Amino acid sequence: MTKIISVENKINNNDKLRGLKDFNEVFEFVKHSVNSVFEMKRAGLSLMLHKMPTRVGAYHVLGSNVIAINSILLEQVRKHSASNDEYNSYLFTVLLHEYLHSFGILDEHTVRQMSVELCEKFFGEERMVTVIAKDPLKIFPQLGSVSYDKFENKYELIKDFDKSNQTYIQ
Repeated sequence: MTKIISVENKINNNDKLRGLKDFNEVFEFVKHSVNSVFEMKRAGLSLMLHKMPTRVGAYHVLGSNVIAINSILLEQVRKHSASNDEYNSYLFTVLLHEYLHSFGILDEHTVRQMSVELCEKFFGEERMVTVIAKDPLKIFPQLGSVSYDKFENKYELIKDFDKSNQTYIQ
C-alpha cells in the first residue's frame, strides 16, 4: 500500500533533497522516502565506493549489509553536475535502487519500477530526481561514453553511513 503525498510535501521534499550535504544525509532521506511511500524499512547498511565496470552503476551484495556505488560514474556525475540538485538526485536514485534490493527484491525491472513510482509520488512526475530514476542518461549523457571494464580490488568505505541506527557510543 502506498500513501498519498501532498503537493506541498512534494515541494518540501525537493527543497530538502537539494540541500543534503553527504552520503549519510541522502541515505537517511532515501530511508524516510521508502518508509513514507512503501512502509518498508531496514537498518544497518554500509556503503563503499568501488571502481567497477561502467555498465554497473551500483550493486547490493545479496544477503549482506553492503551497498557499493561505482566511484567512476559518481565522479563523472560530480564533475558534470550543474547543481547540487543534479548530484543529489543522482545519488538519491542510486541509493534508493540498491536500498530496495536490500529488502530481497531481486528483479531489476521491479526495482526500477518501484524507484520511478517512489520518485513520482514523493517528489513529483517532472522533477529532476524522477527524470534520473527513469533514465540517468537524460541528465548525464556523458555517462554513456565512459568506459572502464574491471572490478578493482580496492574500495573506499564511507564512515558514519546509516548512523541513525547506531544506539551506542563509538
